[in-house]
Amino acid sequence: MATAAVTPTPENQKKNRIQVSNTKKPLFFYVNLAKRYIQQHNEVELSALGMAITTVVTIAEILKNNGLATEKKVLTSTVGMKDENRGRLVQKAKIEIVLGKSDKFDTLMTPANANTAAADDKK
Repeated sequence: MATAAVTPTPENQKKNRIQVSNTKKPLFFYVNLAKRYIQQHNEVELSALGMAITTVVTIAEILKNNGLATEKKVLTSTVGMKDENRGRLVQKAKIEIVLGKSDKFDTLMTPANANTAAADDKK
């Protein structure tokens, strides 16, 4: 599956946006990165195309179920991308989920509690 490069625009370069791929990094890389972004920016925007959408939803649900984030906004759309193999334009599903920092985030992320949460994640 080939995808075209996205030209950098101010919207693509948001400091709190994570563009998720289901082939490049493991799931918990994105979960931990999202935690760090929430810590730094009070919210994180997760976005994905096509088959990676399920990964974004899973990341959002892990953060919400652990009490670290609250759902602020969910946007779905389709984007036209050039298929490099066939040379034609194909429509891809896109999702953007914005999560905000929960009220319990700071207490849950203290070192003692963070270790407990990490152990719970592995179960």
